[in-house]
Amino acid sequence: MPFLGQDWRSPGWRWIKTEDGWKRCEPFSPTLEDGSNQLNDISHTVILTGDDEDEEIYSTEDCEFAAKKRKKDHFRNNTDSQCFYREKWIYVHKESTRERHGYCTLGEAFNRLDFSSAIQDIRRFNYVVKLLQLIAKSQLTSLSGAAQKNYFNILDKIVRKVMEDQYNPRLIKDLLQDLSSTLCILIRGVGKSVLVGNINIWICRLETILLWQQQLKNLQMNKEVNNGLTLSDLPLHMLNNILYRFSDGWDIITLGQVTPTLYMLSEDRQLWKKLCQYHFAEKQFCRHLILSEKGHIDWKLMYFALQKYYPIKEQYGDTLHFCRHCSILFWKDTGHPCTASDPNTCLMPVSPQHFIDLFKF
Repeated sequence: MPFLGQDWRSPGWRWIKTEDGWKRCEPFSPTLEDGSNQLNDISHTVILTGDDEDEEIYSTEDCEFAAKKRKKDHFRNNTDSQCFYREKWIYVHKESTRERHGYCTLGEAFNRLDFSSAIQDIRRFNYVVKLLQLIAKSQLTSLSGAAQKNYFNILDKIVRKVMEDQYNPRLIKDLLQDLSSTLCILIRGVGKSVLVGNINIWICRLETILLWQQQLKNLQMNKEVNNGLTLSDLPLHMLNNILYRFSDGWDIITLGQVTPTLYMLSEDRQLWKKLCQYHFAEKQFCRHLILSEKGHIDWKLMYFALQKYYPIKEQYGDTLHFCRHCSILFWKDTGHPCTASDPNTCLMPVSPQHFIDLFKF
């Protein structure tokens, strides 16, 4: 059997041997498997329609065509459906070549990479949320219809996860705020901007976002009743070490609101100085010096002032990786078919902004 694909250097398509010959595997959606089996059963039977006098017998080919059409309509109308692929990687190409025609889009990459499973991994959760936030700010109009469905389905799963686990709600609130602001601007300027899809669909999505924001606003943290050791029972040096582990100033402020002791530790000048030195260069300090009433540098105000002008360092437990040898984007634990002699030397971690930049032409 010839091993053919869009690019003779790529792994090629997956093929299955059947009674009728070799057939190429198509992208599948698990939610449609049961429906497709029923449609296939119908397509191989003879359907009789009409009155008693006039009965029309449809051929098997007509039934197959009708079954495929119903399957396609079901997929399009089902807003909860999401397009899945067996390969959890994507070849990134930006221009047409003799071997491969077309180019890879952001929406296609968003469909191919398994972000639904990624949000269940605490190491990847912040990474996916940051990526969705960047897409909401600048790349929302570049998403195809299928990519839009995947985007909002993943966003729905994120909101549900936060409501259940109460994990990092502030991050999701920022994402929804940016998304709602972008949608309001695009909907007001309809006709001037390009929005893929019906305007009424986008209005419904905006209403859903506002509902999510209200749910997160009313979110109440569960108080666990525990008679054992609590955070306030730890020694001061251990509490101080915990605060020094944070890389986000807002997390330090939030933890400082728990107890008076933590508030005292969170106001330590040395703590905020270390945080500024971690995120920003010394040249940036000189341009935005802020002095307190006593004449000392106010490192806490310095941190938030510098944050407005310079990007802070991003930390993620796990990220997407890009293989420079194969030009393939993938999650590291799922891997990809690499032909390099030493694949580890070709890997490069991809930040959320770098992910967006890969698809700017």
